[in-house]
Amino acid sequence: MNTPLFIARRIGGQKAGKTYTSLIKRIAIVSVALGLAVMIVSMAVVTGFQREIRDKVIGFGAHIQITHYDFNTSFEPRPISSHQEFLPDLLAFDEIRHIQVFATKPGLIRTDDEIHGVIMKGIGPDFDWSFFSQRIVSGQGIRIEAEQRSDGVVISRFISRRMQIDVGDDLFIYFIQDPPRIRRLSVEGVYDTDVEELDKLFILADIRHIQTLNDWEEDQIGGFEVLVSDYDHIQDVTEALFDILPYHLDAKSIRQLYPQIFDWLALLDMNVYVIIALMIVVAGINMITTLLITVLEKINAIGTLKAVGASNTFVQRVFLYQAAMLISKGLLWGNLLALVLLLMQKQLGIIELSPESYYVSVVPVNIDLVHILLLNGGTFLVCMIMLILPSHIITRISPVKAIIYR
Repeated sequence: MNTPLFIARRIGGQKAGKTYTSLIKRIAIVSVALGLAVMIVSMAVVTGFQREIRDKVIGFGAHIQITHYDFNTSFEPRPISSHQEFLPDLLAFDEIRHIQVFATKPGLIRTDDEIHGVIMKGIGPDFDWSFFSQRIVSGQGIRIEAEQRSDGVVISRFISRRMQIDVGDDLFIYFIQDPPRIRRLSVEGVYDTDVEELDKLFILADIRHIQTLNDWEEDQIGGFEVLVSDYDHIQDVTEALFDILPYHLDAKSIRQLYPQIFDWLALLDMNVYVIIALMIVVAGINMITTLLITVLEKINAIGTLKAVGASNTFVQRVFLYQAAMLISKGLLWGNLLALVLLLMQKQLGIIELSPESYYVSVVPVNIDLVHILLLNGGTFLVCMIMLILPSHIITRISPVKAIIYR
């Protein structure tokens, strides 16, 4: 039998009488519970926000893009052939789930009252609509067939409102080249991702429009977009592609294409680390205070245990076990509180945000069991480590003085 644990349970079950120990213990439990709840909610909100923005950016540019080495921010790529010898090797990667062709070309949308610069993204019949299909707010996506070119286009709600263009309307796009060219397309769908930086730029159209405008052959494209199964494997897949691609082609991950957005998202991690550190320190200090008060209240019991032969380590373990039980109660209530709040936000979207500032309309949450377990384990471990040194006060208590202490 674990004797120190048995004694700790008996001491913990005793009423505190007229002392303040009972109140102090409740405060310690509440402190641990609130601290853990804040940590779990902070982690869930930040990782949810990062995932939401990351997925939206990936929806516009895929996980990896394979283009000519001279491709730059002008969005006028040098064409490459859609028939590449390395494609079967790419499809053999377990991490790669889809490959699609694309091309981009800058242009101007003009109406009687407004002019707006856009990037036409040309897509083919192999385009993965899983991202945009969930964000089309009016109309539908473009139906692109292999035999016939589609004159449909999908624009963003930002462009639709600014240019006063809606589903079913004609859209005139002007391309600055020699000679200048115009395309008359029909708006078939309107999407909205809340990421204004990208919504105000991109429209989706048949890639054959760009091939005609650039006088390309039918098998010439701007590049390939590669979708991987797991975001965490992007860097590994990108590096592996360099061993397969010919010398004139380059592979860039979405992090390299939009470094400013991903660097901004990475800065949010520091906020979480600071919150976690503060909450654990506060919980630990409260537990130290509780331990010291409990020792003072039970000083007669300490003297009795020492008098019958209990070692200092034995008595320390009694009070550390009691502290561990208080921490465990706090962790239990903290988990319940955090999960209730997160589930309410996830299902009801109670807290809303401004899409213009945060790129999302409601606070997103990501409930990850691994994060919850790590926060629980880390909080418990750090609090117990912080209690080891204060518990040494027991070694300085004299049995004789402790027994006669009133």
